Amino acid sequence: MNLLKVAICGGGRTGHLNAILFKQLPNVQVSMLTSNLEIIEQHARQTPMQALLPNGSTLQARLDRVTTDARAAVEDADIVIITVPAHARPQTLKDIAPHLNASKPVYIGAIPGFCGFDWLAEATLPDRPNLVIWGMKDVPHTAFELTPGRSIKMGGGKSQLYVATHAREPQTARRQLEKILTRLYGPCVTMLENYLEITLTPGNPIMHSSVIYGLIGPFGQWHRKIFPQRLCWWTECPELGAYFLERMDQESQALCAVISQRMGIDLSSVKSLKQEIVEAYGEQIRDQSSMLSILRTNQAYNDILAPMVPADGNRAGYVIERESRAFSEDVAYGLVLLVEMAKRFDLKVPHIEEVLQWSVGYMHGLRDSALDYFPSQWPHATSAAA
Repeated sequence: MNLLKVAICGGGRTGHLNAILFKQLPNVQVSMLTSNLEIIEQHARQTPMQALLPNGSTLQARLDRVTTDARAAVEDADIVIITVPAHARPQTLKDIAPHLNASKPVYIGAIPGFCGFDWLAEATLPDRPNLVIWGMKDVPHTAFELTPGRSIKMGGGKSQLYVATHAREPQTARRQLEKILTRLYGPCVTMLENYLEITLTPGNPIMHSSVIYGLIGPFGQWHRKIFPQRLCWWTECPELGAYFLERMDQESQALCAVISQRMGIDLSSVKSLKQEIVEAYGEQIRDQSSMLSILRTNQAYNDILAPMVPADGNRAGYVIERESRAFSEDVAYGLVLLVEMAKRFDLKVPHIEEVLQWSVGYMHGLRDSALDYFPSQWPHATSAAA
């Protein structure tokens, strides 16, 4: 079996877990690009990384390279997996672009691939036909309780991993990518026909923002209050959060229907969020009767804490963190994109817009967003599959 050189850009939860899992495989070399000096230091000390599995067992791994140097991380890579938040992707792509091998195919993708990663990569990596752009619909496993450079806990895994390539990629590249990802993740990889099937799949942008709005928005029971202790995203999801989640999901589905009809694209794989979660986690969900019960009884979601920080002014308790990915990524690069796509088709999405407007106010405005690279003339000046 040929040596497969994998470069992971990002030293967060997903990056750590994927790196450890890949190193359990034969003839797989793994490099990690990270700005976290603690991870660099632990690697220099030859500290093994550990993944704590749901069954209580552990996996250990020593990565081949952990570095802050983009050239060292990606120059010989066969596949590059970007796991940094959506708002960090533009700079990451700019950093690695000059160092990607130009003499062989290099498969450069994002996990998860939402927020229009195909458009971003196309705009950032022009005139590089050997680069194959791809994305995965969701993370292969939930991951939490990261100790950088040392350990990560693995949560529930997905039964199927859905992958799409940019519309420009030929079938030969798609088939080779499928082989590589199957080698890394096993026979659970399914190739989608259109990247919009990832961009429009309901996920974190809808899930996280609706729960936060239900907790501390103008109608939430914790509006302008301080939480006495940290809470879990899903097992403590409020009814109001689940209500907005369902309404936003319905509006997202309506957007899919309009795009499918007017652009002639089969988006039947983009299912409702409730169906997505049930199919992904199956028996790990004890009560599948409602959206609220699904969120609260999904064992894969247990112990995943909401992004909270201590309250300021020496006040006891916690508040929702304004700088978290739930805002800088899910709002600025997720909800913003959905609202703009709906506007292009004159479709009203009032619940998504309500949560977006409140969220932007809570985060004190947008510094950057997906609109920085979303094609200005879409859908008219782009191919249907873009």
